[in-house]
Amino acid sequence: MDARVSLTTKEKVATILLNRPEAYNALDRETVGELQKLLLEAATDPGIHGVVITGAGKAFSAGGDIRGVMAHPQGPAAAFNVLAAYVHVCITEIRRMRKPVVAAINGVAAGGGFSLALASDFRVMARSARLKQGFTSNALCIDGGATFTLPRLVGLARALEIAAFDEPIEAEQALAWGLVTKVVDDGEVVAEARRMVHAVAKRSLHTFGWSKQLLTNSSETPLEAQLECERQGLLACVSHPDGVEGMTAFLEKRPAVYNR
Repeated sequence: MDARVSLTTKEKVATILLNRPEAYNALDRETVGELQKLLLEAATDPGIHGVVITGAGKAFSAGGDIRGVMAHPQGPAAAFNVLAAYVHVCITEIRRMRKPVVAAINGVAAGGGFSLALASDFRVMARSARLKQGFTSNALCIDGGATFTLPRLVGLARALEIAAFDEPIEAEQALAWGLVTKVVDDGEVVAEARRMVHAVAKRSLHTFGWSKQLLTNSSETPLEAQLECERQGLLACVSHPDGVEGMTAFLEKRPAVYNR
């Protein structure tokens, strides 16, 4: 039996593939457990500079495996209690990872798949793909961190509109609303996502990690505390070999070489 999630590495970019195409890459406990393990592996491997997450077949991910949830012997509440916990760990690992994470949205991203894409640092979307939050159409509240990420991407009013009406969001609309970073032709999403990781990795990954952490935490941190976090981050960057290289290259008027 093929793994439900796989990881392959090429040129220091890890591609994590959700591999349940027959179920539109629906997220069940086993799938999310494998995803969590591979995210941790990618985060701690110094030979990996960034991560691309995509889906096999026609979908990025259709979200939670409702069929499996409804078949749970202890009922759907017990099933979702466990599944949500697994998903939340994955979302946390993506936001903690001090490397770029790019969602390559090759097809529909709905429900938990929508949330997974929004948790990523950047999103590349195929022209024929669609986004759909999906939860509220099934009388569920939004999960997977999307109540945190969605209003930060599009604003509270737009986020509530998406939650209330749950209309499918086509690629160009998603780009206009700021839900995705770039729209490309079908079949090009993974290649473009990889190029995006390489573009970030030409700069200092140490600096990217600090910037990601500071921006992620900024909305929950009072100004004085945030200023102190920035100061500590700046000191850490100045003391790092990449910081020394960046400042030296600036003074010597030459291109810097990072991540040695």
